[in-house]
Amino acid sequence: MIKVYCYSRCSTCNKALKWLDTNGIKYESIDIKNQNPDRKTLKDAFDKSGLPLKKFFNTSGKIYREMELSKKLPDMSEDEMLELLSSDGMIVKRPLLITDKSVLVGFKEDEWKKELM
Repeated sequence: MIKVYCYSRCSTCNKALKWLDTNGIKYESIDIKNQNPDRKTLKDAFDKSGLPLKKFFNTSGKIYREMELSKKLPDMSEDEMLELLSSDGMIVKRPLLITDKSVLVGFKEDEWKKELM
């Protein structure tokens, strides 16, 4: 089952969900603010994605800016970053799509089409 962590007030998330619906792709939508992914889910997603862990951060978010994470991330360990990501779903870049085989962070239609169709 495809899981999509998203935020209902995020236009990118809504665009991604609409794309999934339009293409008849079944998924489970999870509110990232109320049910943020736990540390194990994030670690598994990170390992499966092949992406740098920095790509999992919502760099345009209020919390990211307030915590000045752009300055702190370079000196943080993987464990510290995972702990921080699992502490608040609004820090996680969204939508976060997780399948049995892959992970997509953010919505880029071409990437989603290549992976899901």
